[in-house]
Amino acid sequence: MNKVFNNQQQLFEGIDGIPSVSEQLLPTTLRVSQVGNKPIFVDFEGGALSSDAGILLLREVENQISIISAIAEVIKDNRDSRYIKHTYQELLMQRVSQIASGNEDANDCDSLRDDPIFKMVANRLPETGDALGSQPTMSRFENTISRSTLYRIAKVFVDNFVKSYETQPDIVVLDFDDTEDKVHGHQQLALFNNYYDDYCYLPLHVYEGLSGKLITTILKPGKRSNGKQMLAIVKRIITQLRARWADTIIVFRGDGHFSYPEVMQWIDAQENVMYVLGLTGNSILKEMVQPLIKQASAQYKETQQKVCIFDSVLYRAKSWDISRRVIVKVEVTSKGENVRFVVSDMEQAKAIELYQQIYCHRGIAELYIKDHKLYLKSDRTSCHAFEANQFRLFLHSAAYVLSHAFRAHALKHSQWANATMETIRLKFFKIGACIRELKTKVKVALPTSYPLKRILIRCLQLFENLAPT
Repeated sequence: MNKVFNNQQQLFEGIDGIPSVSEQLLPTTLRVSQVGNKPIFVDFEGGALSSDAGILLLREVENQISIISAIAEVIKDNRDSRYIKHTYQELLMQRVSQIASGNEDANDCDSLRDDPIFKMVANRLPETGDALGSQPTMSRFENTISRSTLYRIAKVFVDNFVKSYETQPDIVVLDFDDTEDKVHGHQQLALFNNYYDDYCYLPLHVYEGLSGKLITTILKPGKRSNGKQMLAIVKRIITQLRARWADTIIVFRGDGHFSYPEVMQWIDAQENVMYVLGLTGNSILKEMVQPLIKQASAQYKETQQKVCIFDSVLYRAKSWDISRRVIVKVEVTSKGENVRFVVSDMEQAKAIELYQQIYCHRGIAELYIKDHKLYLKSDRTSCHAFEANQFRLFLHSAAYVLSHAFRAHALKHSQWANATMETIRLKFFKIGACIRELKTKVKVALPTSYPLKRILIRCLQLFENLAPT
C-alpha cells in the first residue's frame, strides 16, 4: 500500500510550482472513499463559505473599544485620494483579524482577500464588495510607517488601556519582560545575543499584572537596554497613566534585568509609585545572609525536609544613591541551597508576602507573552526595516487586545474565561459558515452541529444589546 501511495504521490510533486496551469483545466469534481454503499464527491461549488465566521465577534469588540480606529486616526495618509482602493482603517482591520484567526503572514492576504467573513470585518459586503488588500498592498502599508507615527501608535495602546477601566483603579501592576525574537535574514538592528546564542530582537512586553491587559510592546535590538533607555520607557508610560489616574498606586515589577539604579531612583521620587524587582546576587549580599543560610542548612539536616526562610536586609550597591530594602529567600533541599534576592521600596509588606504574593506572581506575565508570541505569532518580524517590524509588532498587539477583551467580557464566568488565545481561536473563531448577501440583509448560516452553540448565542446577544439602535 505504501508503495502504491508513494507512486501516486509522484504525480503531485511540484504542482505548486506550475503557474501555467489554468484553474479551468483543473477537475471540477473529485471522488474520495465511499461511505457505506454511497460514493463521496467533492467540488468547489459551495458558494460564499468561510472557515472563520467567529472573527465577526472581534468586529463587535472593535465597535466597542475602537482600538483599530484609534490607530488609523494617527497614521497620516499621504496617498492620492483618487486612487485609494483600501483605506488604512480597512487594511488594519483586515490584517489584525487575519492575525487573530491564525493567518499571520502578509502572504495570507492574497489567499483571503475574497473571503466573505474578512470582507465583512473590513466593512465590505461579502459578495458584491470589492476584494481586500493584497500582499503587496499590505507590505507597502507596513513600510510607510514612520518613527513619529509609531510613537503615536504606542500612545494609542496606553490610552486604550486606560479607557478599559470604567473608574480609576486603586492599583495597577506594570509587568515588564522581554522575550527572544530570532531573525533569519538581515533585518535592521537585529544583533547577536550571547545569552540566546543567536541573532535576534528583544521585544519588550508590558502588561497589567492583575488583569493581563496589554499596555504596550516595544521592539528592541537584540541586546539588553541600559538604564537610561529603560528609564525613558518607564517614565513615558507612568507619566501617561498618572495624567489620567492621579491617585492610583502604580507598581513597577520585573526580574533582575530591570533593577536599574536610574529607574529605582526616579520611582523613589514619585508619589504612589513603587517597584518590586529581582536582584542579581553578589559576594557582598551572600556574605550578609550567611547566618540565614546556616540556619536553613541546620534545619534541613535535622528534618530532611525542604526548608525555606524569608528575611530582609538593608543593602546599598555602589551604583545606588541610597540603601534599599532587599528581600532574601533562602531555600535548602536535597539538591542544595538556593538563594534569591528581590529589591523593593514596599516598607510595610512582610518579606514572605512580598516575595511569594507580589514578586512571584510576575511569572504570570510569561503566559501573556506566550499568548502574544506563540499563539498570535508576534515573532513574524521578517521585514528589512526596523520601523516596519515595530509596526508588525503593534498589529499583533492589536490582535491581542481584541482577543483579550473578547475573552474578558464575552466569556466572563464561563469555563473559557482563562483559556489561551489558541483555544479561543479554535473554539470561537474557527467556525465554518455559509454567507448569503440578500437585497436587504446579509445572512450568516452557522453549522447546526456547532458544539458551543449556547455560549456563542450568549456572546452574540451581548453584542446585540450593546449595538447602537
